[in-house]
Amino acid sequence: MWHTKLCLGLMGLAPTAEEEIKLIRQTGFEGFFTGWGPGSPIKEWKALADDLGMMYQSIHAPFHRAAEMWKEGDAAQPAIDEQLACLRDCAANEVPIMVTHAFIGFKDHSPTEAGVANFEIVVKEAERLGVKIAFENTEGEEYLAALMELGKTYKSVGFCWDTGHEVCYNYSKDMPGLYGDYLVCTHLNDNLGIKDYNGEITWHDDLHLLPFDGIGDWDSIAARLVRSNFTGPLTFELGRGSKPNRHENDCYGKLTPEEYIVDVYKRACRVAALVQKHAK
Repeated sequence: MWHTKLCLGLMGLAPTAEEEIKLIRQTGFEGFFTGWGPGSPIKEWKALADDLGMMYQSIHAPFHRAAEMWKEGDAAQPAIDEQLACLRDCAANEVPIMVTHAFIGFKDHSPTEAGVANFEIVVKEAERLGVKIAFENTEGEEYLAALMELGKTYKSVGFCWDTGHEVCYNYSKDMPGLYGDYLVCTHLNDNLGIKDYNGEITWHDDLHLLPFDGIGDWDSIAARLVRSNFTGPLTFELGRGSKPNRHENDCYGKLTPEEYIVDVYKRACRVAALVQKHAK
């Protein structure tokens, strides 16, 4: 888009990732991000991005072992190794950012010194390799707060702002107000907030709706991006399918992949226009 680069996370819109990347480019997006697993063809995806003139904006590290990072000794080692392997794939393929979760789980709220030390191993390696680690706001704000303290020592520490998570996991707390100085990338999406009247949060509330389909205040989101002096691409992380026993995303599945991604692009352009308005 004129004056603003737009990126989109892969979400299985086509039979192969390669076809989806081409569809994303054809629609108008300038970049994409992917997940990661052992054996993921990162090199091939980067080559395709280069051929299409696209940004391989970031790689999202696995997060299912995030709680293990806060354990002591050998119990944390598989999780550390997984983070390091993903990080090295970023560096080897010139992907500048690795997005990762500080924690997974809704019941524990006690960061440990061992956990900070475990993440520091990864942060130090990122510093050596020249890759940014963007810690994302999810559940477990205490864990994110502990890790963002590492940013006072290491330039490799950054922040990834997930706008949907802010509403459904962080009780609408202004996350860029806390970590805007470290903001290096975004996961822009919408949702309906916390469904439970008493405020119990679950992953079922994390709908990843298209912007303007939920309760997100997109004018405020745009203004806060500008206040944080964020000048990177606007990156969207969306979900076409509904969560278990929920149906908010069902309407997207009734569209063809081409129809859906065109709608995504329209919404992305509307968000970009709001950012441009506040930047004037």
